[in-house]
Amino acid sequence: MTTRNNGSLYTNIQNHLATIEFGHPASNSFPLELLDRLTEAFQQLSDKPEVHAIVLKSEGEKAFCAGASFNELIAIENLSQGKSFFMGFANAINAIRNCRKPIIARVQGKAVGGGVGLIAACDYAIATEGASIKLSELTIGIGPFVIEPAVSRKIGIAAFTQLSLAATQWKNAYWAQEKGLYAQVMPNIEELDKEVDHLAAKLCSYNPEATQELKTTLWQGTSNWDTLLAQRAEISGKLVLSDFTRNALNQFKK
Repeated sequence: MTTRNNGSLYTNIQNHLATIEFGHPASNSFPLELLDRLTEAFQQLSDKPEVHAIVLKSEGEKAFCAGASFNELIAIENLSQGKSFFMGFANAINAIRNCRKPIIARVQGKAVGGGVGLIAACDYAIATEGASIKLSELTIGIGPFVIEPAVSRKIGIAAFTQLSLAATQWKNAYWAQEKGLYAQVMPNIEELDKEVDHLAAKLCSYNPEATQELKTTLWQGTSNWDTLLAQRAEISGKLVLSDFTRNALNQFKK
C-alpha cells in the first residue's frame, strides 16, 4: 500500500490489456492530483492501438475507494477552488466515457461517493460480496451532483434516489448487482480476480474496431456531459463553502 500523501497510480500494459491501479493511504480516497492523473491515464490509453481493454482497480484488500479526499475538502476556501476540486471527478468520469476502450471495474471492497461514481462510469463492474456502497454526501451538506448522471444511467433514478437520500445507509453488493451497478458479485478476491482476468482476456481477443464501435453505441445520448458535469461541479463547489458544510467537516475532523 502506498504511503504517499497524494496517492499513487500505476499503469501496466500486457497482452493488449491495460491495468490502472490507484491507491491512497486514506482508504484509497482521491485528492485532486490523483484524479488528474487518472483522467490523463484514460486519455492516453484511449489513443494506444495496442490496448484493447482496460481494468481499473485499487490497492489492497479493503476499501475500493472512499471518495473525495477529506483533507482537501476541508482546505477549500473559495468557489474557484471548490469547483476545481469537483471538476476532478467530472473530468475523470468524462475521460472514462470518452475512452474508446471497454473498461472493467475490479471492486474488491466498499465504495463511497465519488468511488461509486467511478464504478458506475466503467462499462462493466465485477465486485466481491464485501463491496457495499454508500452515497454519504448529504451528511456533510453537499450532494452527489457530479456523479449523479453516471450513477443514474447505470441504476436508474429510483435506485439513485434511495441511495442518495439514505445517506448513512450502506447498500450491500447484491443490492448493487440487482440495480445494475455490478454485473457480477464474487465470493472473495481470488474468485474476483479469476473472473476479471477471464473477461479481460475475452475482450482483448475481440475485434478492437467492434468493441470501440460498441462503446460509442453504449454511450449515446451523453454528449452534453462535458457541460453538465461542469455545472454540477459548480453546485458542489458552492455548497462546500456553506456554513452547514464547514461545521460538518470540522466536526468530522475532530
